[in-house]
Amino acid sequence: MYKKSPRVTAAPTSTSRGKKKSRFEVTEEQRQEIREAFELFDTDKNGQIDAHEMKVAMRALGFDVRKEEVLRLMEEVDREGTGHIGLQDFSDIMSEKIAERDPREEMVKAFHLFDDDHSGRISLKNLRRVARELGENLTDDELQAMIDEFDKDQDGEINEEEFIAIMTSNDDL
Repeated sequence: MYKKSPRVTAAPTSTSRGKKKSRFEVTEEQRQEIREAFELFDTDKNGQIDAHEMKVAMRALGFDVRKEEVLRLMEEVDREGTGHIGLQDFSDIMSEKIAERDPREEMVKAFHLFDDDHSGRISLKNLRRVARELGENLTDDELQAMIDEFDKDQDGEINEEEFIAIMTSNDDL
């Protein structure tokens, strides 16, 4: 089966027959997303995906992977050398990849989605664009109030550290 990376903190569980299998804790929503990505990119609907389909499915799930990594992962789980893997192997791989994600790194990536002008700050203009893209109909006053609430250095914009503080806050926002 898929080899466990030593960095992973999630523990594998056992199958009903007691054999160890790499099964990392993911939410039901994440399992559903993995299944949907697999089914979407299983273009010939045979329950198998090849390396190209796997790369596209992984990218759809938010993983920026290189061809070499996909081929290595494929080789590790495709013991028969068919060039294809099924849903279970794909789920095992993706569950481990999800468990390995660095939450701070994901937050930095999210910050950069807002900061499309690469200024290092989220301005009213940036927030307006994101709200529009998400279909939110908010006034400039409402958007500015959001910025003002979390703008600790009072410069009228949200910097990366302020954004991460927002994202890691335990308060119900």
